[in-house]
Amino acid sequence: MNPARIAAILLRQLYLYRGSPARVVPLFAWVTVDMVLWGFMTRFLGSLAHTAYRFVPALLGAVLFWDFMTRVMQGVTTGFFEDVWSRNFLNIFSTPITVLEYIAGLLLSSLVTSLVGLGAMIAVAGVAFGLSFAAYGMTALPFVLVLLLSGMAMGVTAIAIVLRFGPAAEWFIWPIPALLSPFACVYYPLSTLPAHLQGLARLLPPTYVFEGLRAMVAGHGFQASLLVTALLLAFAYILLAYAIFARVFRHALQSGLITRYSAETVS
Repeated sequence: MNPARIAAILLRQLYLYRGSPARVVPLFAWVTVDMVLWGFMTRFLGSLAHTAYRFVPALLGAVLFWDFMTRVMQGVTTGFFEDVWSRNFLNIFSTPITVLEYIAGLLLSSLVTSLVGLGAMIAVAGVAFGLSFAAYGMTALPFVLVLLLSGMAMGVTAIAIVLRFGPAAEWFIWPIPALLSPFACVYYPLSTLPAHLQGLARLLPPTYVFEGLRAMVAGHGFQASLLVTALLLAFAYILLAYAIFARVFRHALQSGLITRYSAETVS
């Protein structure tokens, strides 16, 4: 891989943000709304509970981490969509850039924008609702890495779907995090799901992340087995996602479907 070409993809995305406040505001706006909404919800639930269960780190923290993974996925897909909407996708591949370099550039730009959103969420949750990462400790960082990899895998798979079925398939992409959230056990333990759905949940890396984070909040300590399983699944999925995208890209080239992303309108 050529680092300069990867940096060029990142630079293109940064130029888009620099030249358009309308692209910058959503990095902060929606995550702030989520933190405020769920923050008041956790405060209300805490006022009703008669136990020592800590709703803020358990529930509001789960919302924060899930939003982070969602932002990672959307960072990848939005970078791709910017090229689709501007009919610049085909132009990019008229250069010597490879598929792997293009994907790496999208992942890097997604990482940058997602960290901005994560910083905003941490600030709002900490200042307004007292969410402290001391409740999780430094051992939470590997779990955040799992969510980062999972979001990237989802994003690459999503853009492969659009590349295969055309820009009209964009509406398939945005609901993906919402469709997965019931099975990822974001807000409740794995044991809450019916037995026949628990097998599906165990195929998702975020399931192990949120199980591990809840265990730390409950005082059960760091669960190394959950982290190892989550990391193995996350790495497997990101490799699978890249393989899917590369295969779809080759099919688009061989079949001529790539012309739908040209600088000219294709009827």
